Amino acid sequence: MGVSDPWPTDLVLLDAGKNLRIHFESGEQFVLSAEFLRVESPSAEVKGHGPGQEQLVFGKKFVLITGIEPVGTYAVRLLFSDGHSTGIYTWSYFDKLGREGQNLWESYLAKLAEQNRSREF
Repeated sequence: MGVSDPWPTDLVLLDAGKNLRIHFESGEQFVLSAEFLRVESPSAEVKGHGPGQEQLVFGKKFVLITGIEPVGTYAVRLLFSDGHSTGIYTWSYFDKLGREGQNLWESYLAKLAEQNRSREF
């Protein structure tokens, strides 16, 4: 682990699994919605196996985080109410999602509109 690598001090499910709060040693904290974490899952199902293979995930507005499983000391696996459980969320990926969340979310909403898809179905 490098000196500047983010390191969590706390991961807490909020609002019955609708949100996840991650607090880092630096004092920074982010609250990320289950929907956002689901559609930005680092899994091959969502990201593909290489550039250009990303899949648009839709209809996840009401998804919840139902569990958090540690993966070594560097990540967690999030379990979602829709059965998705293959994404490994590293501390640096959580940090990226927290820092770039607004831009990623706006891009996601634009892609939904382009493909005539909905957050609800």
